[in-house]
Amino acid sequence: MEDMKEFVAYSKKLLRVLKKIKSALQNKDYTEVEKLVDELIEDTEGDIQA
Repeated sequence: MEDMKEFVAYSKKLLRVLKKIKSALQNKDYTEVEKLVDELIEDTEGDIQA
């Protein structure tokens, strides 16, 4: 059951970041897009290594 809560929390965070990426793309703010993608990569790598 704990795994499901962690998955839901990760999914919610991922959705928030994806929405920010979409907004930044619509605004052609590619620096922000790159920053957000880098943060997702770092977070995911950290989760995998934990």
